[in-house]
Amino acid sequence: MNDLDLFVADLREMLTAEADPERAAGMRAYLRDRFVFFGIGTEPRRRLLRTFVARRGGWPKVEQAKELSRMLWSQPEREMHYCGQELLEKRLRLLGPGDLALIEELLTHQAWWDTVDVLATKLASDILKRHRDQLVHATTRWLDSGDLWLQRTAILCQLKWKGETDTAVLVTAIERTRESPEFFLRKAIGWALREYARTDPDWVRDYVDRTALSPLSRREALKHLG
Repeated sequence: MNDLDLFVADLREMLTAEADPERAAGMRAYLRDRFVFFGIGTEPRRRLLRTFVARRGGWPKVEQAKELSRMLWSQPEREMHYCGQELLEKRLRLLGPGDLALIEELLTHQAWWDTVDVLATKLASDILKRHRDQLVHATTRWLDSGDLWLQRTAILCQLKWKGETDTAVLVTAIERTRESPEFFLRKAIGWALREYARTDPDWVRDYVDRTALSPLSRREALKHLG
């Protein structure tokens, strides 16, 4: 067993020792029985992970973090996926356009909104904000994929960019998805517009007024605009 295998095995042992079956049942139900859980909440899990990596001499280096994220993603328990995601977040500034393939792999496996939204609005977002020349290429690829979660990522990847938002890219993502019946795309459209309204409310009002959006997208977009 190599060091990475030991890392995964030892982390599993630590989390298993903290498992709460009653809480796990509720967490599983919340995500529509798509995943199994140890039953460890977000903050306790993060504390456990910090303690775990400190005992091992610190956070894994970037190449190890990437491989560990894949390994942890292959585990059945959702908390293992969250830990894999957090290992990548710790090395986020060292990730570049070449790592978007890994992000896409995680976005499309064991996929549900809870991991997708972090991958989209933190990891993919940070890479693309630092490498703006990749934005159009990446979002076009995601929109063309036909994959629900990649398309959601194309809509949400600029969520926190405020005045740096490329509205042409945002509009393209919305136009390509606004007629979809998928709840998670309609919700994402509204969320992205609502967030950008904090920066340019007039632009959002105008866009919503002249665009045929679903009632859900429209309601979410205008939620705080009165």
